[in-house]
Amino acid sequence: MTPQELKKWRKLNGYSQSQLAKVLGVASLTISRWERGARAIPVFLHLTLKCVEKRGGEKVTRATKKGSTKKTEKGKEIKRYGKRSV
Repeated sequence: MTPQELKKWRKLNGYSQSQLAKVLGVASLTISRWERGARAIPVFLHLTLKCVEKRGGEKVTRATKKGSTKKTEKGKEIKRYGKRSV
């Protein structure tokens, strides 16, 4: 992936540099450096970007942290462990 392709992908998917950095878990300066060609883009980044593409205006968020709680539609709190609910 080239710096120009990354920038084009980011804009098409409605991310600012800081928003994309937050989703990827990197510093926003890293995104800037990738887009300017000042730092090599990881060869697997295209795979990661497929996972965070926005389709139809949906909001993409980071995964729930281990041990956090989430409320169900009926207001009942459940304990979350990764992808499983208890």
